[in-house]
Amino acid sequence: MAVIGCAVLAVGIFLLDLLIKNYMERHLEEGETRLFCKGRLLLRKYHNRGAFLDLGEKKQGAVALLSLLLTLFMTMVFLTTFSFRGNSTLKAGLALLLGGAYSNTYDRLTRRYVVDYVSFPVKSERFRRIVFNISDFCILVGALLMTIAGIWER
Repeated sequence: MAVIGCAVLAVGIFLLDLLIKNYMERHLEEGETRLFCKGRLLLRKYHNRGAFLDLGEKKQGAVALLSLLLTLFMTMVFLTTFSFRGNSTLKAGLALLLGGAYSNTYDRLTRRYVVDYVSFPVKSERFRRIVFNISDFCILVGALLMTIAGIWER
């Protein structure tokens, strides 16, 4: 995957997630839930003041700083990978991860919370209460692709 393609993917994720987050901020109250995709998804605005599952919500400054440092570190890794030929799976994974990381880090630095907005209508109340955003899914898929690429390298 070329540098420009990866950069476009990362920027596209950032912009799409930002647009959805801004829409959610303007059109839903925090905690309000709406059915989406014929009830397969729940739109629910949630202000996550910590990291995943509100981890560290009482230390927002530390979470924001750590998020920024990890995002900058992954950016350096991302830029370094383009000096190597091949391994488009690793590069695509890094692009997905970075697009999501930049979006959530941007939220932490500008809003002081991350806007999460989608959950799943499952039977488990504990799982149904977890709210995600597109960046979260991109970070997860990106990390999985990077892991797969690392295994294939060996």
